[in-house]
Amino acid sequence: MKIIMLGAPGAGKGTQAKKIAEKYHIPHISTGDIFRANIKEGTELGKKAKTFMDQGLLVPDELVVDLVVDRVKQNDCTKGYVLDGFPRTIPQAEALDKALEAINEKMDYAINVEVPDANIVSRMSGRRACLKCGATYHIVNIPTKVEGICDVCGSEVVLRDDDKEETVKKRLSVYHEQTQPLIEYYNKKGILVEVDGTRDFDQVFQAIVKVLGE
Repeated sequence: MKIIMLGAPGAGKGTQAKKIAEKYHIPHISTGDIFRANIKEGTELGKKAKTFMDQGLLVPDELVVDLVVDRVKQNDCTKGYVLDGFPRTIPQAEALDKALEAINEKMDYAINVEVPDANIVSRMSGRRACLKCGATYHIVNIPTKVEGICDVCGSEVVLRDDDKEETVKKRLSVYHEQTQPLIEYYNKKGILVEVDGTRDFDQVFQAIVKVLGE
């Protein structure tokens, strides 16, 4: 099963992607993780990506697609994978399709976790993150055992800048402009699945499992 997760920032697609990966024993692939792994290993693609990132520039589509395709060719992806955070734009989606075609593959599902903007703003402004170990929490849904302290490493948890209300609204407008068209793109391909992301995480996951099958 080759799955793409769609949804606005804060819709919970990352959480669902991890749950799908666990249940079906397929890798959860996020572009951020791929970048970090390649940069850490000093691969050719990693070095190229780093030159853009060091200048604060976006990594070009072709390079991101190369990194993703390089990752999905690895042995652990033979049974499928979940792509999280990619593609973000129509050109990326087209480039990915073309690259997968070259290796006789295509995506099976594009799952869109649908959540209205107002819900996302309140959801994200409740997020808290540990800057030391990277664990994430939510003051309502996933609170820390001790208020303000990370369960994992005992450091302080904070509201990240990109979870602040005005930043979230800005990210949502970019999403609607760039990523929303992907929903139509995958709908035309006949692989789009829409799930209601306003319900609690387990109910959303059950709706996804219903589509993918046990």
